[in-house]
Amino acid sequence: MMSAADHANQVKVSMTHSATSFPVGLTKEEATARITAEGPNELPRARRRSPLRIVFDVLREPMLALLLAGGVVYLLLGSREEALILLAFACLSVSITVVQEARTERVLEALRDLTSPRALVIRDGQRQRIAGRDVARGDVIVLAEGDRVPADAALIEAQDLSADESLLTGEAVPVRKLAGTATEARPGGEDQPMVYSGSLIVRGTGIACVTATGAASEIGRIGTSLGLLGTETPHLQLQMRKLVVVFAAVGTAVSMAVVALYGLLRGGWLDGILAGIAVGMSMLPEEFPMVLAVFMAMGAWRISKVRVLTRRASAIETLGAASVLCTDKTGTLTENRMTIAELRLPDGTVAKVGTALPDAFRELAAAGVMASAPEPYDPMEKAFHALAKADLHPGEALPGAARQLVRSYPLSPGLLAMSQAWAAGTGWQIAAKGAPEAMAVLCRSDDATVARLTAQVDQMARSGLRVLGVASATHQGTLPDDHRDFRFRFLGLVGLADPLRASVPDAVAQCRSAGIRVIMITGDYPATAQAIATQAGLQGDRVITGPDLAAMTDAELAIAVKDIMIFARILPEQKLRIVTALKSAGCVVAMTGDGVNDAPSLKAAHIGIAMGGRGTDVAREAASIVLLDDDFGSIVTTVRLGRRIYDNLRKAMSFILAVHVPIAGLALMPLLFGLPILFGPMHIAFLEMVIDPVCSLVFEAETEEKGIMARPPRPPAEPLFSGPTIVWSLVQGLLALAVTATIFVLAPDYGLTTDQVRGMTFAALVFAIVALILVDRSQSTSILTAITRPNRALAVVLPIVVGLLTVTLFWPTARELFGFAALDPMHLAVPPLAGLTVLVVLELIKPIWRWAVQRGKAAALALPPGKQATH
Repeated sequence: MMSAADHANQVKVSMTHSATSFPVGLTKEEATARITAEGPNELPRARRRSPLRIVFDVLREPMLALLLAGGVVYLLLGSREEALILLAFACLSVSITVVQEARTERVLEALRDLTSPRALVIRDGQRQRIAGRDVARGDVIVLAEGDRVPADAALIEAQDLSADESLLTGEAVPVRKLAGTATEARPGGEDQPMVYSGSLIVRGTGIACVTATGAASEIGRIGTSLGLLGTETPHLQLQMRKLVVVFAAVGTAVSMAVVALYGLLRGGWLDGILAGIAVGMSMLPEEFPMVLAVFMAMGAWRISKVRVLTRRASAIETLGAASVLCTDKTGTLTENRMTIAELRLPDGTVAKVGTALPDAFRELAAAGVMASAPEPYDPMEKAFHALAKADLHPGEALPGAARQLVRSYPLSPGLLAMSQAWAAGTGWQIAAKGAPEAMAVLCRSDDATVARLTAQVDQMARSGLRVLGVASATHQGTLPDDHRDFRFRFLGLVGLADPLRASVPDAVAQCRSAGIRVIMITGDYPATAQAIATQAGLQGDRVITGPDLAAMTDAELAIAVKDIMIFARILPEQKLRIVTALKSAGCVVAMTGDGVNDAPSLKAAHIGIAMGGRGTDVAREAASIVLLDDDFGSIVTTVRLGRRIYDNLRKAMSFILAVHVPIAGLALMPLLFGLPILFGPMHIAFLEMVIDPVCSLVFEAETEEKGIMARPPRPPAEPLFSGPTIVWSLVQGLLALAVTATIFVLAPDYGLTTDQVRGMTFAALVFAIVALILVDRSQSTSILTAITRPNRALAVVLPIVVGLLTVTLFWPTARELFGFAALDPMHLAVPPLAGLTVLVVLELIKPIWRWAVQRGKAAALALPPGKQATH
C-alpha cells in the first residue's frame, strides 16, 4: 500500500515538465536578420502581373493598335474630336482589364492572410505570439493542443505530444511525438524527433527549435515541386488564338488592298488609310478574346456568390465538359467530425446512440471518457465526452471530474493503444482505448475471444464505422512503466462515425443526371470506404486498393478507371497516377482535395478544386477553384454555372460572327462598286461600343437553358464554332447585310443625299443588330419564350443603345461628327422596319435550323465511334 503523502508526491512528479534548463530563444535582432537573409516563413507565391505589365499586354491587342492608328490619322487630318473619342475607347479597355486583375489578386491575398497560422515563440526569454510568416530558423516555438505548427522544428521537450500529420502523409491517425529534455536533445540531430509545418497538435504540449521555414520546409518542398507540373492551356484559348490569327491575316490583307486601291484610284492616301483601318476594324473580330476574358471574369464573380473562389478563370470553361469528379472521403464527403454511433459489449449486445443509454453500457462510456484527455481536442476524444455529457443523470459529473489524472501511457508503434491512470482513493483506476487487436493484447484474450472480437469489428467496419476497443483496470502500489503490466478487463467496442455531409447525396445524384461520374479516392479501409460510398449514392461494388493499383500497369489502370467508383488505401503519390490514367482515357477530370498530399493531383487535373476552410496553401495554390465553405454541394452549383457560362459564351460568339458580316460587307461595298464611302473608323468604333456591352453584359446575364443538368458533358474537343453554328451565324449576318445593303443602294433613288443615306443605313444596321440580339438570346426556344425570361442587363443596354442612336441622328453636333444629315419622319420609319424584318424572318427560320441540327447529331451518333463527327 502507498501512503497519502507518497501518492501526492507521485502525482506532482508525473504532472511536472522535466525542464532542466529553460530556452531563451533568439533575440529580436537575430530573428530580424535571419528573416531578411532567408525570407519570411511562407510558401513561394505565383508571380503576379504588375499593373504596368497588364497595360503592356493590353496594348499588344490588334484592335487597340487599330484604334490608336486611327486616332493618329485623324490628328493628321485635323479631326481632333474623332481622335480623342478613339483614344477614350482605348483607355476604357485598358482600365477594365487592370481593375479586374487587381480585384482577383486582392481576394486571393485576403484568403491567404485569413488562413495564415500564428505562432507562440520564445524570444529574449519571453513568450510572444507572432504571425506565422515572422517565424525564423532557430526560433524556439511553444506547442499546445490545437496549435498549427508554423515551421519544421526539432523537438526539445514533449509532454504526451501527438500531431495530426494527415496534410503531409494522408494518414488520419495522430503521430505520437517523443523527445528528451533540452540537455538530451540536439535539434537537427540524426534521429531527432521532428514536427512539421502545417501539422496540427491534437494532444499534449511541447517545445521545439525551428530548423526550416518557408520553401525549405517539407510542405514547402512539395509546393515548390508543383512548379514542375505544367498547366495546360485551356481549350477555348487555343481555339481563340487560331480564330484571331486567321481573321487578322485575312483582315490585314484586305485592309492593305483597300489602302492601295483607294490611294491609286481615288488619290487620297490618308483617306485610304482611314478606309483601310475601317475595313480592318470591321473584319477583325477583336471581341472574341475580349468577350472570352469578360465572360471568365464575370463567371468568376457569379461563382463567388455561391462561396466558390476561382483562382484561374479559364477553369470555368472546362466545368461544362467535366465528365469525372474525383473526391476524397474524409472532410470532403464527410464532415471530419467524429460521433459515436454504436456501442457493443463483449457478449455482443448492441446499443445504438440516439436514445437513452442502457445502464449496462454506462461503464463502457465512462471508461472511454477516462481514457481521453480531460480537455479534448482530438475529434474521437471529443466524441467520447459528448456521449457522456448527453447521458448524465441530474447532478452527476463527468467520469474523472472529481479525480486527478496521474499518468498517461501513450500509443506506441508496437501497441496502438493508450491508457490513463487516475487517482482512486489509495489506489489507481486505469482506463484504456485503442485498436481492437491492441486491446486484445492488453486484456490477454484467448484465440476464441479474439476470433469473436474480429468478427464483430468486421461487421461494424462494413457499416462505415471506425472501431475502438475500451478496457479498464484497477491497481494498487507503484505504477508500472508499461501499461501491459496492468490486469485489464475488456469492456466492449465503440463505433465512431464521420457523418456524411447533408448535401452530398443530392449533389452526387445531380452529378449522375448530368453525366458526371463521381469517384472516391481515400486512404481509409475498403469496408469503411464502401459503406460511405453507399450512403453517398455512389454506384459500383468493386474496390481497388493501393496494393492492387501498385500491381497494375498504366494500360491496365487506364482500363480499370473506366468503371471503378471506389479507390481505398490509396497512397498520396497514387492519386496523381489515377488522375493521369483518367485523362489518358479521354475523361475531363475534376479533383477535390485539401491536403498537401492532394496538391500534385489537383494541379494535374483539368479542374483542381481545393477546400478553402481547412485546406493548405499548397492545395489552394495548385487548384484552380477553391470552395470557401468546404461544401461538396457547391461543386454541383459550380458545374451548373460553368455550363450556363459556356452556353452563353457560344451565343455571344455566334452573335459576334453574325454581326461582323453586315459591318464588313457595308464597309467593302463602296470600294467594290464605286459608291460613296459609308463607314469610317468613328462609325465602326461606335458599333463596337454597342456590340461589346451586348456581348459582355446581355448574353453573359442570360439565365440557363432548360434541362442544363440533364444532358451529358460536352466533348472536350468540341469546337466553339461547330459547323451548324457557323452556318447559322452566316445566315443571320447575310440576312442583315441584304436588308441594310438594299437600303444603302436604293435610298439615293428616293432623293436622299449621301449624308442622309449614311445616317439611314447606319440606323438600320443598329436595329438589325438589336434583332440579332433578340434572336440569339435563346437557340432552343422561340422569341416569345425568350422575352419572358428576365434579363436586367438587356433592359438596361437596349435603352442606352437607342438613346445613343437618337443622339447621333438628332443632335446637330454629333450628327455632324458622324457625317449624318437630318432625316424626314417618313425616312425615320425605315430603320425600325428593317430590324423587324430581320427578326421575323430569322424566327421563322429558327425551327428549321434546330431540326437540321438535331438530325445531324442523330446521324453522327449512329456512326462508329472512330468516325463520329463533332457537332
